[in-house]
Amino acid sequence: MRISEAVEGYLSHLGSVRRLSPATVRAYRSDLADLTRASGDPEMRDIDVEALREWQWDATTSGLSKATAARRTSTVKGFLAWAREEGVIDADPAQRLVAPKRGRTLPTVATAPALEGLLSRMEAAAQTGDPVALRDHALLELLYGTGARVSEICGLDVDDVDHERRTLRLRGKGDKERVVPYGAPAARALDAYLVRGRPALRARAEDIDAAVFVGARGCRLGPRTVHSLVSRVVGPAVGAESLGPHALRHSAATHLLDGGADLRSVQEILGHASLGTTQIYTHVSAERLREAYRLAHPRA
Repeated sequence: MRISEAVEGYLSHLGSVRRLSPATVRAYRSDLADLTRASGDPEMRDIDVEALREWQWDATTSGLSKATAARRTSTVKGFLAWAREEGVIDADPAQRLVAPKRGRTLPTVATAPALEGLLSRMEAAAQTGDPVALRDHALLELLYGTGARVSEICGLDVDDVDHERRTLRLRGKGDKERVVPYGAPAARALDAYLVRGRPALRARAEDIDAAVFVGARGCRLGPRTVHSLVSRVVGPAVGAESLGPHALRHSAATHLLDGGADLRSVQEILGHASLGTTQIYTHVSAERLREAYRLAHPRA
């Protein structure tokens, strides 16, 4: 069996058995497609650790970040471990493969006043009654107000919203569900959109769709549209040239910790499987504290 054939079996396993999200499976596919191309798609039994190390080295010299290189190594380790368990190969050469150490990169975080000003301007624009303005205001309020991933917000259905308790039922990585609260500003924006914005947009589509957020043609809004919105609207407002929806998630987590929320609560809100993932935000808060000290204290 060649690598390309085994890769298809592995990707099918990731989607149907491990129930990883389509976006995660696409990332695995991209990494393994690069391995297939670089190695010339040999028979699985012909893969050895030297070929894998050469693939690692090519990634390093091509300018990929340490985090990306480490992810690619993790991908191939998982792939070959699966192949060994399935009897496709007799021995796993990736066991001797060492992943490069990830560099710690602090996430981009917008300040609370900057986001407050932006959302106030979006609220004013939404008061004109324009369906897209109503949608965009509600969308950004929920992204920042809940710290949700863009895929979770795009996957939100009308029945996932509990207006009385002001909570959303989100489906995260591995199709795991969690319930998160949202605040009064997000509630007002969401109610206005559902009453005045969504019906106008849905009227443009013939099919029945339970999606909360829909596009100009009335169908479920896609992540690419949300990325474009955040980059176009939020980026300039907070002084960032390139900004994605994940920056609002980072900002929500950091502002929760700055406001006194405990780490476990933030972990549950974000849907992190490991507390270690959430701990990055304590470093962000510490960096901001040090900067404030440096600027304000006479003996800094």
